[in-house]
Amino acid sequence: MFEPAAFNPNRPTLVAPVRVDPTGQCGPTRKQSRGPQWRRTSRGFFVPASVSYDDPQQRIVETSVLLRPGEAVTGWAALCWLGGRWFDRQDPVPLVTDREVVAPGGVRISQEYLRPGDVAVVDGLPVTHAARSVCFEMRWADTLEDAVVAMDMAAYSDLVCRDEMAPYIAAQMAPTGIGQARKGLALSDENSWSPQESLMRCVWERRGEYPRPLCNVPVFDRFGRHVGTPDLLDPVAGVLGEYDSSLHLLGSQRVRDLRREGEFRALGLEYVTMVGGDRADDYRSFLLRLATAYQHAAFAAEGTRPWTIVPPRWWIDTATVAARRQLDPATRARLLRHRAA
Repeated sequence: MFEPAAFNPNRPTLVAPVRVDPTGQCGPTRKQSRGPQWRRTSRGFFVPASVSYDDPQQRIVETSVLLRPGEAVTGWAALCWLGGRWFDRQDPVPLVTDREVVAPGGVRISQEYLRPGDVAVVDGLPVTHAARSVCFEMRWADTLEDAVVAMDMAAYSDLVCRDEMAPYIAAQMAPTGIGQARKGLALSDENSWSPQESLMRCVWERRGEYPRPLCNVPVFDRFGRHVGTPDLLDPVAGVLGEYDSSLHLLGSQRVRDLRREGEFRALGLEYVTMVGGDRADDYRSFLLRLATAYQHAAFAAEGTRPWTIVPPRWWIDTATVAARRQLDPATRARLLRHRAA
């Protein structure tokens, strides 16, 4: 049976859809295409049934056959293709085209204007550049919090920084959702390590109306020992926040979490945790816990508390996209391995 080639040598696990070929040399015969060994991806295109549709990049490849020259993949799908860690979604793949397209399921069509330079071909796939893709995500996000998450997670993978996004967003005249994109950029942070951390920060600041906490700032004792790096920290009040996923409830991880919580509390820091179940009551339970933490907070002056966020001279900063882009591959792998998996 005919075996289609890899979509691109740099992505050997992805399979390019093929058309029916009566000879069976360049694609399945019509009879084969109707059998159990082939899966239809869109009108006239097929891949072997063994190729998983669950892989977001494979779905992007299958959708890309709809594109014509000058058109491109955008939004979350472009960011996923560019290496975005947190953009492996099952959402419809957004395509930018200036023509009417009858899109199959799993495809989202945008007929917005593409400017010269908006598109680059990466590993055989035309995608809009990172700033445009992030802006698209932020503009069309369901909520402002989702827009913040999109920007934060693009920065997590160092695809774009706030200084690169600001002029791009400012240059947009009046497309739908640009106001939300501007607000989302203002609320974003380049050092969030997961979508849940970004959401917790938004709830903390916007719903709780407390000062914006710092993201993943390292905490040291007065001897320069690194005590830990909490997800969020209000350094004035001395309140820190952690998001605990289900992984944090497991044996050895739970032991490490409790040990670290004890060390933070021993330094006089108040500790509050958000969990996935907090969404069920619209985060009211978390906000009550956060209010209690602020009521008990020390608000100690910097010179009097037994902890500090001023790093020792040997510490290497990785809090910004610019700082991370300066790291060589080996140093990057060593310093960033602790980020959310």
